Amino acid sequence: MFTLSYTQTLDGRIATIEGVSQWIGSGESLRFVHQLRADHDAIMVGIGTMLKDNPRLTVRLVEGRNPLRVIVDSTLRTPLSAAVLNQDLAHGTLLIVTEHADPARISAVRAMGAAVVIVPSDAERRVNLNALSRVLTERGVASVMVEGGAALITSLIRARLVSRVVACIAPRIMGTGIEAVGDLGMRDLASMPSLTDVVVQQYGPDLVIDGRVVYS
Repeated sequence: MFTLSYTQTLDGRIATIEGVSQWIGSGESLRFVHQLRADHDAIMVGIGTMLKDNPRLTVRLVEGRNPLRVIVDSTLRTPLSAAVLNQDLAHGTLLIVTEHADPARISAVRAMGAAVVIVPSDAERRVNLNALSRVLTERGVASVMVEGGAALITSLIRARLVSRVVACIAPRIMGTGIEAVGDLGMRDLASMPSLTDVVVQQYGPDLVIDGRVVYS
């Protein structure tokens, strides 16, 4: 169900240490990403990405439908002024929260037209990702494109829920910055997830690696 899509530098950074990520990739690869959005039922980000970038999560650079916008936000910190909650986009936005979210804030978001679903939290008081997956399946969502951030990407891989990775690699070197994937708790090569059926394409100066995930 879950496709990870991210753009990184040659040294594996998806943003500067301050969280700036626009634009690491080229215009050509960005258009490819928008096509990928149009090909999925939903596009999903975590609250960190929402707070830093205030993304619209729409298809703009190519022709195609807008996917369902899914925000993973355990305590519902998404600002009421967020782009995904404006008048044009709210009805196509779904926020996944836990029992730790403020009921009054849930009501306020619902009043703006967005959907809010409460799922159980995990041991770290975050959204239980298996419960999230079930909610999306029940809503008829078969494919979800995950655009970040690193914490959500890492958690989905750790939960073995990722079926596909589409990584765009820009020929740039950042040095210190935010890495695409955090600690997976793996200390040997044999236990690392790998990609199969890999396709490599070039968009402008960027390389896109697209493959299915295999877990050991």
